[in-house]
Parts: sequence; structure tokens; C-alpha cells
Amino acid sequence: MIVLALNTGLRLGELLALPWSAVDLMAGRLRVLQGLSCGGIGTPKNGCTRDVPLNDTATTTLQQHRHLRGDYVFCREDGSLLDPHACRYPLRRAWRKAGIPSLGWHDLRHTFASHLVMRGVPLKAVQELLGHATIEMTMRYAHLSPGVKRDAVRALDPQRHHRGTAWSPETNSAP
Repeated sequence: MIVLALNTGLRLGELLALPWSAVDLMAGRLRVLQGLSCGGIGTPKNGCTRDVPLNDTATTTLQQHRHLRGDYVFCREDGSLLDPHACRYPLRRAWRKAGIPSLGWHDLRHTFASHLVMRGVPLKAVQELLGHATIEMTMRYAHLSPGVKRDAVRALDPQRHHRGTAWSPETNSAP
């Protein structure tokens, strides 16, 4: 569950309410249709469903976790829903074993977003993957990638442009 959280950015309630029917391993994606909150299953937090592509790590994790206990990807032995409070302890064991400071499930979502931003993924794509209703919510991660502005203006350098059509002072002409 931790690996999937780090590689999809799903909220804990979305992970707990994720049915196998919303996972398409052949297409390499899952669909967030619902979430668990206040003890019941309802719509995702912002009220919108979303598709989340799966990377190789997430796909392999889901393949290895496949079970026939119930409809949900993460469930008890009898197939019933997991209790969100019970999910704290496995996470606590993991961060202690890894020797990192205390963290919660939502920190895994923030880690997912931060890593995307630091790798130059456009904020609009991060917004859609996280299911944020507004770009302002996603902008919290924008400060994490100081090289993005530098790389943005360097994209105008003729040697970086594959067709060499950028304006340069030597030619004093624009394409």
C-alpha cells in the first residue's frame, strides 16, 4: 500500500476504497472512483473521478498483491474494508525501519507530488494526477524545483532547439 501511495499519489481513503474493477493492469492505469471518509464510501474528495497512469513499480506491486479475498485491492482477510486508523501502524513500522522522521499517509501523497515537480513535470499534470480542484492547491509544490525556470529559458537557446529556429542576436532575425 505504501509503494502504491508513493507511485500514484492517492489519498489514504482512495487507496482503501480502490476496487480491483477500477484497476486495469493491461492498460497501465487505475480509475479513482470513490474514497473512504467518515466510515463510508463516497465520491473522491473533490467530487470528480480521475484516471491515474501506473508506472512499472505500481504495476508490479499490484500484480504481486493480487488476491481473491474481496472486491477491494487493500482489505482484511475476510474481504472487508480496512480501518484507516489501523493503517497507521504499518506506516510507522516502515518509517522507523527506514530511519526517517515520523510521517503520515498524506506525506506520501506530498512526496509523490514533490518528486514529480522536481523532475520538471508540468504543474497542470501534477494537479490532474492528484485530483486537485484548483491549480493553487498544486502550486504548493512549485517552489521545489528551482531549476525549472532556468531550464525554461534555456529551452530558447538555439543549440537546445532541435530545429534551430530560435531567435539569436547573430542572425538578428526571428523565425
